[in-house]
Amino acid sequence: MPASPSTARAINDRLALRLLQQEGPLTAGQLKQLTGLSRPTVADLVERLTAAGLIAVVGEAGEQRRGPNARLYGIVADLAHLAALDVRTEGVSVVVTDLLGTVLAEASVPIGDEAGTGSAVEQAVTLVERTAKEAGADRLHTVGIGAPGLIDPATGELRDSSGLPEWHRRLVAALDDRLAARVLVENETNLAALAEQRAGSAHDRDTFVLLWLGHGIGAAVVLDGTLRRGASGGTGEIGFLPVPGTSGLPSATACDGGFHSLAGAAAIVELAGRYGVVAPPSPHEPQAAALVRAAVGGAADQFLDALADRVAIGAASVIAVLDPGCVVLAGEIGQAGGETLAARVQERLTRMSPLPTEVRASSLGGGAVLRGALLMAREGAQDELFGR
Repeated sequence: MPASPSTARAINDRLALRLLQQEGPLTAGQLKQLTGLSRPTVADLVERLTAAGLIAVVGEAGEQRRGPNARLYGIVADLAHLAALDVRTEGVSVVVTDLLGTVLAEASVPIGDEAGTGSAVEQAVTLVERTAKEAGADRLHTVGIGAPGLIDPATGELRDSSGLPEWHRRLVAALDDRLAARVLVENETNLAALAEQRAGSAHDRDTFVLLWLGHGIGAAVVLDGTLRRGASGGTGEIGFLPVPGTSGLPSATACDGGFHSLAGAAAIVELAGRYGVVAPPSPHEPQAAALVRAAVGGAADQFLDALADRVAIGAASVIAVLDPGCVVLAGEIGQAGGETLAARVQERLTRMSPLPTEVRASSLGGGAVLRGALLMAREGAQDELFGR
């Protein structure tokens, strides 16, 4: 059954808008070429989208061309303002952008252990409001949040997790109340994987695993281009993975004794002390990451080899089950280790597993979670605004 004229128009509009998102400003002629639509149909959709305030003329294509056929059409960037948050146990970072992702303002605030739940939530919400005002955004359309912990696949909400501050869960509801914006939340490791897939180390991979090495340990699994969350939202919780070399076994409420006890930040600080690796305290990164960075710069081979041994144990378990072909080392420690740590881990995996696996260092570093949260916010806003 052929589509009705109104359905056909909606399909054509969405196709044109997606192309303008992906390619940037285009002429009507370029839209005709890329869509395969007729010239009159393209002219109609350009007129329709312009009248709806979704696109506008943003320039001309080349100095030699003049007239209607040279006009470049682009998405109206200030149609909506977005915010992305990276929520950590020690603070919050926020960036506010327009609909196309151009950064208009950004800020961060530390939140110490001494701050009560109410105070921590208020600090974070105030930071978002102040940054939005600085960006000139009267209203935020969509807010994307990256946070540690499990996301309930049924509700999309951050679940109560042991070891995480109560203010993390309260923050989502507070932003929803105060901002009157659409609030989306996702696990930080999953968002880092999304960012690495779009614009980072996994840009050429449909299937890969991102291994997050930071204060805690986690993984994000992307199979055939799709992020996998699992039945309860717990895919990638490898901090709970039972591994050799620890003093016990993890439990349902604590990952002590699991892979976390081998490769988490506290374990790495202890390991560095064992090999005499030192680093001055840094206000810009956690102590474990500073120690790994110092080891890479100082060629502390024994420490790096021991660390690679530990990381490879967890990575090998994931590879044996999923065969992803690629593992990206991310998080503060993965970033600090860079290509040096990645090469050592790959060498060990080559000996441990018959499944060929390339190990890559994150190319987005500490900004991966914010970038992933922004991508989530952009896609959510554009789906709603462009769902014609």
